[in-house]
This record gives sequence, C-alpha cells and structure tokens, in this order.
Amino acid sequence: MLYFPVSLNLKSSETIFDDFGIITIMYHRFEENKYPSTNIKLVNFKEHIEMIKKSNMEFVNPSNFEDDLKNNKNQRKVLLTIDDGYQSFYDNAWPILKEFKIPFILFVSTREVGKKGYMSWENIKEIEKFDFVEIGNHSHSHDYLIDFKDIEIERDLKKSIDIFKEKLGKNSIFFSYPFGEYSSSLKNIVIELGYKYAFGQHSGVADYTKNFYELPRFPINEKYGEKKRFKTILKTLPFPYKSIEPGEKYISNKNNPPKVSIEFYENLKNLNNINCFSNEEDKWRNSKINFVKKFKLNINLEGKFITERGRINCSLREKNGFYRWLGIQFVIKEK
Repeated sequence: MLYFPVSLNLKSSETIFDDFGIITIMYHRFEENKYPSTNIKLVNFKEHIEMIKKSNMEFVNPSNFEDDLKNNKNQRKVLLTIDDGYQSFYDNAWPILKEFKIPFILFVSTREVGKKGYMSWENIKEIEKFDFVEIGNHSHSHDYLIDFKDIEIERDLKKSIDIFKEKLGKNSIFFSYPFGEYSSSLKNIVIELGYKYAFGQHSGVADYTKNFYELPRFPINEKYGEKKRFKTILKTLPFPYKSIEPGEKYISNKNNPPKVSIEFYENLKNLNNINCFSNEEDKWRNSKINFVKKFKLNINLEGKFITERGRINCSLREKNGFYRWLGIQFVIKEK
C-alpha cells in the first residue's frame, strides 16, 4: 500500500498527511568541541530534545521501527541514532536520554570499543539492558569498506557479528554503513548476513516505500545543528518514489557525472514544483531538471563530482511549512 498527502483540518492547524514517515537523526560526539564536524554542543542537544517534545512528536523505539513505518503513519515521529560509541556520548548524552527514557540506536564498531575516547563493553552492556536502547552494528574496523574486495568486507562484518554475539549474546538487526557509504556489493553482503535495516548518511525521511538497506538520516553537527535548521528538519516529510537510477551509488570517472533519474508515484501532487540541488564541481547549485514522463524526472548534471561524495537533494514544498525531502549520495572511486 502506498501513502500520499491529503489535507485535513487539525486543532493544531497543521496539515495531516497519510504518512509522516520517520525522521532519523544522526549524532556522533557530544561536547567534544575540538571536533566541530562531528560534534554537537550539549546545550544544542538539549534544545533538540525540547523541540521534538514541543512538536508533539513521538520518539521511535527501535523495537517498534517497522511497525511504526507500517501502522503509525499519522503520528509525527523521530528516531535518534548515535554512531561510533564515543565516550562523550556515555558521559554527556546518555544521562539525559536515560532520565527521560528516550529511545535510540547506538551504532558501535567493535574494533574501537575500549580504546581511548570510546566506550567500553562495560558501558555498552550497562545501557543495553534498557528496553528503549538498541546497540546497532557499525562494522568491525570502521574502514572505507566500500573500497574493499567482497571477501574482505565479509570478513570484517562477520568478525563484528562474532564479537557482538560474544559480548552481548546476539547481533543487531540494525546496521550503519561506515561514513554512510555503500555499494551494491556491500549492501548485498549486509543483506546476506541477516540484517533487516541499514542506514546511510543521505538526508531524507524513511517511509515504507524506501529500501530498508538504504535508509536515510539527517547528520547533525555544530554547523548543521543550530536551532533554525533543526526546526526545518522536523518539518520534513517522506518523498515516495518507485526507483532511482543509477541503482549503483559507487561510481567511477567513466560514469561521472551519473545520469540520474527518479520515477515517482503517480499520486504525488504538485510534482512540477520540485527543486533539486547538487554539489557537482564542489559547488552547490540548482540542478537542471526535466520530466521525460509525467512522473519520471531527469536530473541533468553539468559537471563532475570532484569530491569524495556527490550529493543531490530534492525538495517539494507542502502546506503549513512542511517539505518533502529526498537525498541521494554517490561515492566516487579514486581511480
């Protein structure tokens, strides 16, 4: 079943949609101010929690993740995720989440556990006992797995699974790609190893039409965690689509820039008002777009992606300040 926007009147005067989806937020460090690109200041983190509460949004318990995608569509929802398992999470953010019993997923890379600046297995076991906490798998090495051979990827991921089973008694059904990067090969190995969900770092809102192994998240740091931007994130909606081409997000110089097309569902309204932006040639610009069919959009990139990651973001304004949001991330091979 597919879910698309309809207008109804609420006491809150907000538009209700058939599917608000799940807005997934990604954090790393907390109050480690010498790392601004991966850090969030504690005062801002507390602001985020209060903003979510004041918006009458529900914090998603990871154990209810798929049920919330399927059956809790008219409720605005947020899932908190924290990558890497830094000690600053345990020291600064965990006491807040524990006090208010706020659910989250903590993704850990098994090689780093216990090293300087990282949580220990004792820390992880302590918080894992709470029923609103999920310890997700983030690989063993946290290397650029996308550059590895398949046999090396499999070896790395199997090692992390073995350690999870040894330390926690089981592996998680949740996986987070290191650096948010994935190829078709890496994704297929994740599937074969029994994971049910895998998250990247491309922005967007999860809904039941999304590929469960390409789930989007909004990365938050000092620059992108200020109050105005976070408020905008909380007003984003899923952007349902049938397919995105190319399916392979790991591209080489031969197919850079990629020929990008998105086929949307036919029930979407006002699709002609869509806007797309990309960072081709390392300059964010308004992308040239055209519809080859009524619901199939071509994004015509004029220059190559020259940084490690190529990004495209598309948005569609809805009523009462809501936006549909769709992010696409490509990873470019060095040679």
